[in-house]
Amino acid sequence: MIQYRSREEIELIRESSLLVAKTLAEVAGQIRPGITTSYLDQLAETFIRDHGAVPGFKGYHGFPYTLCISPNEVVVHGFPSEEELKEGDIISIDCGVLKNGYYGDSAYTFAVGEISNPVRRLLKVTYQCLQLGIEQAVGGNTLGDISGTIQEHAEKAGFSVVRELVGHGLGKQLHEPPEVPNFGKKGKGLKLKEGLVIALEPMINLGQRFVVQEKDGWTIRTADRKPSAHFEHDIAIGKEKADVLSTFDYIEEALMKNENNSVIIR
Repeated sequence: MIQYRSREEIELIRESSLLVAKTLAEVAGQIRPGITTSYLDQLAETFIRDHGAVPGFKGYHGFPYTLCISPNEVVVHGFPSEEELKEGDIISIDCGVLKNGYYGDSAYTFAVGEISNPVRRLLKVTYQCLQLGIEQAVGGNTLGDISGTIQEHAEKAGFSVVRELVGHGLGKQLHEPPEVPNFGKKGKGLKLKEGLVIALEPMINLGQRFVVQEKDGWTIRTADRKPSAHFEHDIAIGKEKADVLSTFDYIEEALMKNENNSVIIR
């Protein structure tokens, strides 16, 4: 059943979502060639617990880590490891927290040092897909208006949209109805109403849209092993404009201070 949240509930979701943003900013400040993703995971867990919350992903259906860390051709749900980041990598970091009974959930794809122009363009277009989708998240529109807008922008740029993984409702559960695909037809699907909170998360591939799941039961990568990008915001449907509950501002401030990695995707 779809839940419509009160203003008080939305503010609690905002609090959790902003803590996710601050956690990702802590991680952003450490991203550089030579760092291990397991270190980033430990850093995030400590920061979340120090701020009176618990990691939203750790233990969720058995997921064993605080962060989903997905480099290069890994789309989502990648495991942190002792493997070191390398110059030219990209890395999607997805984080969730649970605080005061409500979840926050956001993701950002980082460049590790200098990246190629085609991959930089992939990140920029995926970021734009998220922003364009948010513009459609107003009362009276449909889910298809969000989904179709994202698909249209990605495919016009020559990229492909992952079909098997979607955005979702958010609140007292990490994943609630409705599902929010990144592909679809404008004007179709659920009519949007104020009080609905969704996590919008385009997952866009440089190559073909097809994905495979690794033997660990979690990691999803592109079938052709070409890079994939992923950005995610939590938003509440607004009357005239979406209310974005998460932010990338903290992340981008941290990247600007990171002498080893200052690539800002806009």
